Parts: sequence; C-alpha cells; structure tokens
Amino acid sequence: MLTITDLSLQRGGVWLLDSVALTVQSGQRVAIVGANGAGKSSLFQLLLGQLAPEQGSVSLPGGCRIAHMAQEVEATGRSARDFVLDGDLDLRRLERELQQAEARGDDNSVAHIHGELDVHEAWSAARRAESLLRGLGFQNGDADRPVSAFSGGWRIRLNLAQALMRPSDLLLLDEPTNHLDLDACLWLENWLRRYDGTLLFISHDRDFMDRVATHVVHFDRQKLELYTGNYSAFEGQRSERLAQQQAGFERQQARIAEIQRFIDRFKAQATKARQAQSRVKSLERMEKIAPAHIDSPFSFEFPMADKVSNPLLSIRHGQAGHGESVILNNINLTLLPGSRIGLLGPNGAGKSTLMDALLGQGDQGTTSTLLSGERTCGEHLAIGYFAQHQLESLDLDASPFLHLQRLSPRASEQSVRNFLGGFDFHGDEALSPIRSFSGGEKARVALAVIAWQKPNLLLLDEPTNHLDLEMRQALTMALQNFEGAIVVVSHDRHLLRNTVDEFWLVNDGRVVEYQGDLEDYERWLADRRKDDTEAPKRQAAGAGNTESSISATESDAGAGFGESAEDRKARKRAEAALRQKLSPYRKRQTALEQQMESLHETLSSLELALADPGIYGGDSKSRLKELLGKQAEAKARLEDTEAEWLDVSEAVETMEEELAS
Repeated sequence: MLTITDLSLQRGGVWLLDSVALTVQSGQRVAIVGANGAGKSSLFQLLLGQLAPEQGSVSLPGGCRIAHMAQEVEATGRSARDFVLDGDLDLRRLERELQQAEARGDDNSVAHIHGELDVHEAWSAARRAESLLRGLGFQNGDADRPVSAFSGGWRIRLNLAQALMRPSDLLLLDEPTNHLDLDACLWLENWLRRYDGTLLFISHDRDFMDRVATHVVHFDRQKLELYTGNYSAFEGQRSERLAQQQAGFERQQARIAEIQRFIDRFKAQATKARQAQSRVKSLERMEKIAPAHIDSPFSFEFPMADKVSNPLLSIRHGQAGHGESVILNNINLTLLPGSRIGLLGPNGAGKSTLMDALLGQGDQGTTSTLLSGERTCGEHLAIGYFAQHQLESLDLDASPFLHLQRLSPRASEQSVRNFLGGFDFHGDEALSPIRSFSGGEKARVALAVIAWQKPNLLLLDEPTNHLDLEMRQALTMALQNFEGAIVVVSHDRHLLRNTVDEFWLVNDGRVVEYQGDLEDYERWLADRRKDDTEAPKRQAAGAGNTESSISATESDAGAGFGESAEDRKARKRAEAALRQKLSPYRKRQTALEQQMESLHETLSSLELALADPGIYGGDSKSRLKELLGKQAEAKARLEDTEAEWLDVSEAVETMEEELAS
C-alpha cells in the first residue's frame, strides 16, 4: 500500500527524517508515535502532497483514494448533515452531473447517472451521515443545525465525520480522539476496526492505540521504526531494545545503585529480610518498565495542601443545570480525603454540569450550575480545577514563570524555575509569553499553576487533551501519588484505570455509583446503541438519593458485578481511612531519608578531614578529638535514623499492600 524509500525531510531548517525506509501493507492499522515536533504531522502532509521531500520517494498504488481529517473548519451556514456528506466527493460530483443533465434534458445521461448513484448507494448516504453524527455524540436535531452554530471542539468532530464519510483506500487521522468523550472514543474504535482500508493515525491515547492499531511506527532520532502489534506491544519491544543497547539509562542507574546498596546492607539481617526482598522486587520491576519512559522530559507531582478538612465537600438535595433547565436531580454526595472518582455517562448527560456544581461556579466563572440544595465546603478545602476553557483564562502575554510568580511573589526564582522544569519549561521557554505556545504547552502551564497552589481536591475535566504520551504518563504518575481527592472526566482509559478507585454514572438526570468497570460500561453503551429508537436502558432502577464513597445509597446499578453496594462502600471507606493513616508515615519516611542523606554528607566531610595527615600531629590533638567525637555522634544518629526509617518503611509497605489487595 505505502512504500517510503531513502526519504529525507526537513522543516524550517530542522531535519525530521534522514534516509528512512518504511513499508505499510494493505489493511494494516498503523499508529504513529513520537515526541512533539518529531515530524508526525509533516509525514501526513507529505502523503497528501502538501510537502516535498529533500530526497527519496513515497509510493502509493495508482488510483489510491486518500481521506484525511482536517484540523480546522470554517464557520459556514451549511447544515452539519450536508457538511458531512461533502466528504463523499464522488457523490457530490454525481449530484452535480445529474443536475446539469436534467437541466439539459439529456435523458440518457440522467439514466446513466442514476445507475451510478445506485451503485454508489446514494439512497442511503444521508442516513449514513446521520449515523456518523450520532456515533460521534451529536444529538437528534443537530444534523440540521448550521456548522457555525457549533463550538470549535464540535467542529473538529464534524471534520472527523466528514473524513469517515469519504470512501477511501488510505485514511489519515491526526489526533482523532482529542475532542471526543469516552462514549465517542469507544464508538470510533469499533468503526475503525471494521474499516477495510489502510489506516495511519497519530494518537497519544494508549488505550485507543491498543484497541485499534495492528502496527506502530515510532519517530526516533530522525528514523522510522516499525513495530508489530499495538502500543503495549511497542512499549515492551522498545523497552527490550533500550535495555539491550543500554541507551538512556543514566538516570535510572542512580536509583538502581541506591536500591542495591540497601539490599547489600540489610540482606544478611533476618529482621530486615522482608524489606530487602521488597527492594529486590522493586529493582526487578524497574528494569522491566522504566526504559520505555526513561527519556521523558517530565517529572512533577501535585503537592498536598498543608491542612485538610474531613469531609472536604458535600452537596445535599441538590439540583444542577443552567437557567431554568434542570439537568441533574437529587444530588446527595460527600467527598472525603482520598476519594478517587471517575465520572461516566453519555454525552450531554451532565458530567461537566456536575463538575461545575462541585466547583461552585459555572462555565467561565458564571453563576453556579447548582440551582438548589446545600453545598458545604470544609474549612481547609483547596480546589484545583482543570477544564479546557481554563486554557482560555491564561494570560497569553505572561510567561509560565510569571504565572507562578503572581501566585507566590515571595518565592525564589530558582524554586519557580525548578518547579517548571518538571513540566519541561527550561531556560528562555520558562520566561517566554505563552501566546505562541501550542495547546499541549498551554495545558502544561495550566497544570503547573494548579499543582503550584497545593490543592487537596482535584476536579479534572478531560485533562489529557493536547498532551502527548510522555506528559500523560507523567500526569498519571503524579495523580497516583496525590494524597488528596480526585474527581475526573476523561476519555483516556489508561488514566482512569490507573488513578481512580470507583466510578459514578451520570445518566437520566441522576448521579449513581457505578459498580462495574470500564469494560462493563462499554457493554452498557453497546446495549444502548443497539436500537437508537429504544428508550435508553437504565444503569440503575428505582428512585431515591445517591451517596457515593464518598457515600452512596444502595441501588441496583451494580447488580451482577459480584460485590454489594454496602460491602463496596465499607471497603472504600476503609481504603480512604487507610490512605489518611498512611499519609503521615510517608511524610516521616521522606523526612528520615533526607536526614540520612544529610548525615551521610556530614560523615563524608568528617572522614575527609580525618584523612588529613596533619590532624594527627601533636598540636592538633584537641581538633582530632573533636572530629572523632562528631564522627561517633553522626554514626550513632545515622544508625538510629536508619532503624526508624526501616520501621516506618515496613509500616508503609504493609499499608500499601493492604491498599493494593
């Protein structure tokens, strides 16, 4: 299908590809991955004839029909249905020819064109276009609305629908899930798996790639590496390759040496054997998984607020909506420290409305979507809120550095720079106005602003939009280590699986605890789609208030999933209590590690002084005695600190094992 031979490509004086070769077979579904700026989108422009290579060639079969997803769309007065139908170029050509033949009175041509239209299944085109719109989350009646009536994100969905409408042998999709919700992502996966042409797509959604891709092409140091399998298979194969080559392991070696020193020090002590064995397992895991992300430029965390209230936030007898329109009824929920909630629900069911009600204000800072009921905040509640419109509230003329400095004028320049470095803002970039930043860079600024303010409740509405794979991985790790409460809406299933403990379903005007997993939710959505004319199947039956683990009342939402609502609530409360108990131990563990590091430095300094032959002269006896005394004191303190650290570490490991079990 596609053959690239000895290809070299540059943009703006920067070489993107250097003498590369690649062959893609017909019917393969190929995910294109690589760092931002590596040349992924430029490869698509090359295939579309919008760029010319410096050398080499790109070969496609004669008559190959290419469909691609545009990234922008003008605000036109054409209806959404007509805009999607415009993607079928042959259909539109035949319609024009038919109109011209009818105007000429050419009956023979009219009959011939009608035959072609029949072969083209023109009679079902409008129905197929509407089916695409429904699958991508558009509501009944949206097909007749003008394109100009939709926001930017929904226009991107229209571009995607138009690309899928076009008959093609090669389909090019650039970040197709970027503005989709989870429901639309699942629908698109199924559509693409049934597509019988060749698919090349750029994505940063690892679950999407795992479900769709049969191969992965990796942009790596101006080369193209083809891997067989989905993204998870690519990660494993690349990890093995990196391990074999010992490339990019410098940062990892320091951690390996630290763990090994611990193992060597304590493996002979029976009382410490358990901790030593744990470090052995940690070392084994690190060597398996670390290489795939060893070159990530991101390393950050969400520092915990100094004070925490319990509960953090509650809503009683709430109604949420907009103006006179009520979207959610009977909201009764409580957020405790350690709650980790993922919101599920069909498009338009009210997930963002609920997030705004939790926040206490509406979109763009307008009146709260909580129309009635009581919203009670803990004394020390500190909310960190991320949504796509938050990017619009950033000061485009301010730098990342200035955004943080305005929040903490007394913070030192170095501390701000160090913090921004974890988000890969270094040097002049940290001081540059963000006006020219990409969407992903602005999203990183917004996340840095949130993290800098030390929240104890994170409300995250599609936080991974615009983020590349490495930043998504770093965000996932940061959320895993966050000790506060989390409520997240995301189409990124990898993020959801690895950061939340439970789900709430927002559907049919209610918020109920969902006791299935993401696979159960996918099956539930599939049942809803079996017949668009059916009333939507309910996840839960019956009326009544809802509490989650936050604190949810019993419902039959999780019937058949093996664990009763009461048991699940009890388990979640126990886990939240255990996390709260674990927090001071982790803090003490960190403090002890810092003390040990300081004592090691002190001992090294003392040993260096004692290595001076002059200290042993007759005139230096008092100095020698002083140094020996300090050395003995430091060794004793180090021994006591290490013993306490081992006890605390054992307690931490025991509690972490309880949480993991």
